[in-house]
Amino acid sequence: MPADTPVLLVSDHVAGAVHLLTVPDGAVAGRLTGRHLSEHAGFLALPGGRAACVDDRRGELLVLNPYAGKLVERAVPVAVPAEHLACDPSGRRLAVTTGLGKNSAPWSDLLTVLDLVTGEVARVRTRVGEPGVTVLGEADPLVVLRHREPGALAVHRFADLLAAPPGCPLVTPHALLPLPDDGHGDAQAPGSEQVFAATSQGVHRARRKGDSLVAEAVIPWAAPARGWYLRLDTRRQALWTTLRGGDPDPLRWPEWTNQAWHHQLGTGRTLLTDLGPGLVFRLALARHHTAFTRVHPDGDELILLGAFGTVRHFPLPGMDGAPRRGGTPWEGVQRRAVAASPGSDWIAVTRGGHGEVHIVDAETGHEAARPRLSTPLHHGGHLTLRVRDDGADGDPVGR
Repeated sequence: MPADTPVLLVSDHVAGAVHLLTVPDGAVAGRLTGRHLSEHAGFLALPGGRAACVDDRRGELLVLNPYAGKLVERAVPVAVPAEHLACDPSGRRLAVTTGLGKNSAPWSDLLTVLDLVTGEVARVRTRVGEPGVTVLGEADPLVVLRHREPGALAVHRFADLLAAPPGCPLVTPHALLPLPDDGHGDAQAPGSEQVFAATSQGVHRARRKGDSLVAEAVIPWAAPARGWYLRLDTRRQALWTTLRGGDPDPLRWPEWTNQAWHHQLGTGRTLLTDLGPGLVFRLALARHHTAFTRVHPDGDELILLGAFGTVRHFPLPGMDGAPRRGGTPWEGVQRRAVAASPGSDWIAVTRGGHGEVHIVDAETGHEAARPRLSTPLHHGGHLTLRVRDDGADGDPVGR
C-alpha cells in the first residue's frame, strides 16, 4: 500500500473482526477474524503508521501494520481484560493494565510490560482497580499508574518491572503522589515529561523529577462540569476533553450538557465550546479540526471544531437500537465511534448496528463514502485512522 494513503482500522469487538479500509474510497484492503479487541484500551499509535491493540479473548497484544503485506506484525501474550494501554515516546516499551472486563467490580491486579525491540515481557501484580497508565521518558522510562479509591499516581521504574521474576510477583511503587479518588482520563506531554489525570477537581498535572513526580498546579475545568477523557493534541500541544454536566443519573442522559474543553499547554489558556445536549463520547483530532459525535433522541450529528473557533454541525442518520429516553446510553444500545489523523482532513464515524462507516471531508463536510462492512459494528465498534508519518504517535496513550 502506498505510504501516503490514509488507512482506517475498524474493530468490531463483539463480532471479533478487524477491517482494514483505504480512505477516502472505503475499499476493504484486509480483514482479521477471531480477534476481539479491547474497546476500552483502544488503539495505540506507533511510529510508521502502525498501531497496537489488545485481543481480550486470546490475551495478546497485537502490533498492526496496515502498510505491510501482513497486517499482524507482532503478537505478544499479555494479561487481560485490558483496561489501558500506553508506550514510551519511542514506541518501544509498552504497558497494559487490567480492569473489569465483563465483571461488576475490578478483580485483577495484573500489569504487563514489554519491550518490542528485545522481546522481553513481564507480568507483575500491582493493585486491584482500573488503573490508567502512562510511560514517561525514553532512556530510563517510568511507568505511572493512575489509581482510584484511594486515588494516587504510582511510579514504577520500567526496568525494574521488566526484570521481575516469573510468577507475577507483587510490586510496590517507587514513589506515590496523592490524587482525588475519582480520577478518570490520562495523558502525557512527551517533550516536557508531564503526566495529566482528570478528576472532578480539574486536570492534575505532575512533572518527572529523577525517578519520581513533582505535583504542579491543577488546571481547573472553568465550568460546573468535568471531563472523563483526556487527549493530547500533537499538532498544537494542547489537551482536549468533553465536559459533561447535568444530573449524573444515566436515565437523564438526553439532558446532559456537553462542552468541548481545549487547554493550550504553552499559553495556559482554556477555551470552552458548547456542543449541545445528549451523549458526546470520545473525540478525534484531524489536521485542522477536532471531531465529536453527539447522540440524542432528536437526532445525531457530527460536530467539527475548526482551528479558529468555527463550529459546524452535520446530521447523521439514526441508528436502530440507539439510546432512547427512559433508558441508559450504555447498556444494550448502539453508539458511534469517531477517528481522524493529524496528517489528514478525513473523519470517520461509525453507525453502530448497521455496519456502516461515514467517511467525511472535514474541510467541506462532504461525505465521500459510506462503506457497509460484513459485521454490524455493535456498540459502535472502535476505529483508528492513520497516515504513515502523521505524527499521531506523539500521543503515547491508547485511545
